Amino acid sequence: MKIILSGLNLDIETIKELKAFIQQVAERLDEPFFNSLDPKTKSHTIHSLQQEALKLWKRNNLTPETISAAYARISRNPRPVNELREIARQEVDLARKSNQNIIFGLGHGSVAEHAVFNFDILGVSRFAAETIEHFRLASYTEKSQRYILFEDDFVIPEEISGTTLEKEYGLLIKEQNKTYFKLYDTLRPFFLEKYKDLATDQMNHRNLEVLAKEDARYVVSLATKTQLGMTVNARSLENMIIKCLSSPLAEVREYGQRLYNEVREYTPSIVKYTKPTKYLKEKREILKNSFSRLLSENSRNRGSEKNVKLIDYPREADDRILATILFQLGKLPFNRSFSRIKTLTPEEKENIFHSVFQNINVWDAVLREFEMIHLTFELKLSASAFGQLKRHRMATIIVQDYNPDLGCTIPDSIIETNQKELFNRIIDKTNNLFNRLEKVSSAAAPYILTNSHRRRVIFKANLRELYHFSRLREDSHAQWDIRQIAAKMTNEIQHKIPLATLLLGGKDRFSEIYNKVMQK
Repeated sequence: MKIILSGLNLDIETIKELKAFIQQVAERLDEPFFNSLDPKTKSHTIHSLQQEALKLWKRNNLTPETISAAYARISRNPRPVNELREIARQEVDLARKSNQNIIFGLGHGSVAEHAVFNFDILGVSRFAAETIEHFRLASYTEKSQRYILFEDDFVIPEEISGTTLEKEYGLLIKEQNKTYFKLYDTLRPFFLEKYKDLATDQMNHRNLEVLAKEDARYVVSLATKTQLGMTVNARSLENMIIKCLSSPLAEVREYGQRLYNEVREYTPSIVKYTKPTKYLKEKREILKNSFSRLLSENSRNRGSEKNVKLIDYPREADDRILATILFQLGKLPFNRSFSRIKTLTPEEKENIFHSVFQNINVWDAVLREFEMIHLTFELKLSASAFGQLKRHRMATIIVQDYNPDLGCTIPDSIIETNQKELFNRIIDKTNNLFNRLEKVSSAAAPYILTNSHRRRVIFKANLRELYHFSRLREDSHAQWDIRQIAAKMTNEIQHKIPLATLLLGGKDRFSEIYNKVMQK
């Protein structure tokens, strides 16, 4: 694992100062010009630049703390904010005291959000990446398993290292990866032949190879190493570090410690409380003990069990959205706005929704009033599909552990190329070793599971967020597994909320859907 602090935000005036100094050095030490000077002038020039460099160095203001301190003072200091930034740049020690007093003394944690950091994260497992990307208020871009061929590169977690199962663990992952390449070698010509009219174009040819990589990876383990870039503010970063250091997984704890090691030089006044807490470390086990009698049943996969279920939604959702819009436009309280909407005929309501959607483009978000409607789904999905779902962090995502008893998601292409027996043989070996690893470490056992293994998830989002989800995940360019899940979610809610969901669908079909709706 390697965590590298790759960037942070600095006051623009500090950056300008440094650029000006670099330009001054370049001009005054320009070889023809400098060589033309007499020895005394040369010595004076060098001494002058050294003094200027020392002056800049002593300021020690290459930290985002000066920005957060300046903004912290806005509420109580009448000076213009650009002057407050100047003061913070010149007096970094005082700026840090100001941060500590306001963030930790007065409890105004939002001040720390003005400090932003970028990280390179390398060599973490796909399993750990689920925890890393769990935090809402950060941005992540992860290496795609759909576009890049695998290498035989995986994590051996500390919990398994040194045990009697370590060797078997490593051998099985190597066998999974070997099977991945076998599947890819079969699936690549399969897709090129299946879509041979498209394969003549070089770009389409690459896209068809992506389909082969996409489906072959269903046999690859969650222990596979990945990399990502992350951008996060200091307040969220502190929360990340505490939670990661409180994790039952050694890999996640190591990640949390490495995060802190990278930033502590730059954040002494804005990232302070990073020790793991007893509450976070012990809460899961305390709850498991409290619920032990109710946790005894292990639900096996049932063929009739739906993988998408709408388990909660508000009644009269269309009316609630219209009432909220009326509330925003008018001067009535909500209950009276809602009563007025109830007097409208179904046709009048549909016409109003047409005006709500009029002139909307595929890149436009629907009105904020759609956030009044919350929908809760229970999903049963593969690790591969969850990798897509987890990116929608503004939703509420509650997960169960991966459970081999829920079966596996097998890509159709593997069945069509007669590779199902090979696939299932690896899955059976994986499930067998998982059951034995659970006795060594229940927290680390899922490392051996594959992208095809399933878990149950509760996914709660407002309708505005669902529109974003639908446009992205029902699009033809989306991965087929999550695309099928998204389409079923849309189908579930359109029966319950017929008007506000009229434009749900992938962005590739937006124009078709829009024209059909507006022509009615």
